[in-house]
Amino acid sequence: MISLKQLHYALAIEKTLHFKRAAEACNVSQSALSTAITEFEKQLGTTVFERNNKQVFVTHNGQLILDKAKRVKLELDELLQIAQSNKQAFTNPMTLGVIPTVGPYLLPKVLPEVRKQYPSFKLKIIEEQSHALVEKVRSGEIDAAILALPYPIEGLMSFDFWQEDFYWVCHKDECPKKVQEITSEELEIDKLMLLKEGHCLKEHALAACSLQNKKQDSDFDSASLHTLIQMVAGKLGTTIVPQMALDQLTSNESELRAIHLNEPGPHRTIALVIRPNYVRSNELTLLKDIFTQQLANKCTLA
Repeated sequence: MISLKQLHYALAIEKTLHFKRAAEACNVSQSALSTAITEFEKQLGTTVFERNNKQVFVTHNGQLILDKAKRVKLELDELLQIAQSNKQAFTNPMTLGVIPTVGPYLLPKVLPEVRKQYPSFKLKIIEEQSHALVEKVRSGEIDAAILALPYPIEGLMSFDFWQEDFYWVCHKDECPKKVQEITSEELEIDKLMLLKEGHCLKEHALAACSLQNKKQDSDFDSASLHTLIQMVAGKLGTTIVPQMALDQLTSNESELRAIHLNEPGPHRTIALVIRPNYVRSNELTLLKDIFTQQLANKCTLA
């Protein structure tokens, strides 16, 4: 009979495409893992992995089997969570994913209060881009993800906990004088620097400014808002920053000004994204409420 241990080993190999690394991830010897997979394939009567001295490949039938194994593992994990759901909140570990344009600005504001209220809670945070986190939620690899919406999350559920607008950040020597609001039509597009492709903040900023179909002439893009702010401080252009990040990005930059983007908002929504019927949704509701309260207390308006 196929065992859960064999499924666990097989999924580890699929993830790493390497027997040694999979064995290390499972805390077993490589020989023990190889023996278990050989028996697994024998019981199934088909080859799941093709391997040589350099590479591991998943066969066509193997992929079908592994896809089913993921669903079995997810159902088992949820079965165990149901059995533990009557326990006190946050007695079990939780893994949350968060995107890079939210994590550095949200977590310092909210996690101290989470720790204060639930000192024994073991929370693991992973940071990746939206598309990777959505797949990890779907597969059950993580409990939930913190994303900026709108973003396609078909088949998943979202719990909004924050809405915010964007601010145009410029060097004080290059900003309009005594202006507190600015429209997208007033922006100098050729000086606007945004994050590189793949970051949803860029898409949200372009949408807020109605610039999706307009070409930017900037020769610079970045994976980091901090880098963009330093470029602005050096008078190399301007950028757009969400309200949540204003205090951390501009508090030590006296040469910068942040001007509210006067376009219909909110410009983005921050939400917890989960699988339907996720059994720990009551705990995520508690987290959501903490997040909302702490952001309301600590987010600085320009």
